[in-house]
This record gives sequence, structure tokens and C-alpha cells, in this order.
Amino acid sequence: MDNAINELFMAIGDDFFNFSMRGEYHNPDKVEEFRDSLMVVEGRKYLKIVKKLGSQEMVWGFIVKEDDNKFKEGDILKAASWAAPARNKARGNILDGGYTIRWTGPEYL
Repeated sequence: MDNAINELFMAIGDDFFNFSMRGEYHNPDKVEEFRDSLMVVEGRKYLKIVKKLGSQEMVWGFIVKEDDNKFKEGDILKAASWAAPARNKARGNILDGGYTIRWTGPEYL
């Protein structure tokens, strides 16, 4: 799971890099700062992926820790709120690969 989370963080950082390259104010230091801002907060059922920029923390999304009646371990869920994921549909699985994400969060349906 740790390797899959590291790959997810790399994909999030790469998408932020690609986004920042489109602007005229591209700053490699900001890209590195963004990559370093990603962290995991472990909960009972989910791993919450958080971006901390300055004093502001934002939920990127959630990762399912263990299989349940609807989702399997590694499923990527969009955030419904600071504390809970949207349980309507998985946006991919970090263990299976082949998911599409953005630096702002998992893809919309």
C-alpha cells in the first residue's frame, strides 16, 4: 500500500507540474512545495489524502483501507466533506493502477 500511495503522490505532483507549466508564472519551487504538502491522515476505515499549503489544509480524497460491502482495498473516493468520502463510486484503485486523477482531487464521474 505504501508504494501505491507514493505512486499516487507522484501522479498528483506530475499533474500539478503540468498544470503549472500552462501558466506564465511557472515556478519550480512551487511545484516542489506542492509535492511536499501532500500527506496521509489515517482513519479507522480510510486514508485521507490532505494537501497542506501554508496554514490551509484541503482534502484531496480518500483511499479505502479494507474491503467492505461496496468498495475494495485501495479504491480512490472523492471527498464529500472534510471527514467523509463520497461513497457513490470509486474513481480508481491505487493497487490496480490505471486511474485518472487531477492535482485538485479524484476525477468527477
